[in-house]
Amino acid sequence: MLGEMHDILHEFPNLEETIKQLHEKDPEFARLMDQHDTLDNEIRELEELNQPIDDLEMEEMKKRRALFKDQIYQYLRANK
Repeated sequence: MLGEMHDILHEFPNLEETIKQLHEKDPEFARLMDQHDTLDNEIRELEELNQPIDDLEMEEMKKRRALFKDQIYQYLRANK
């Protein structure tokens, strides 16, 4: 949806404590989470400001965001 929050804490609110701990202690997790959230912010800004961008490029950005989310979820499952 347009302008909807997809940052990791919003995506997995029930895992907030695990997310915060991993972000502090695991550099790879922190890198993935930061990349995901940066990309999410970029997508949301483009949507909200109705910036001209090719539909294919926007879809590719959203696919990358989903890939980051999948990788992060795997980390979270392994570290519950």
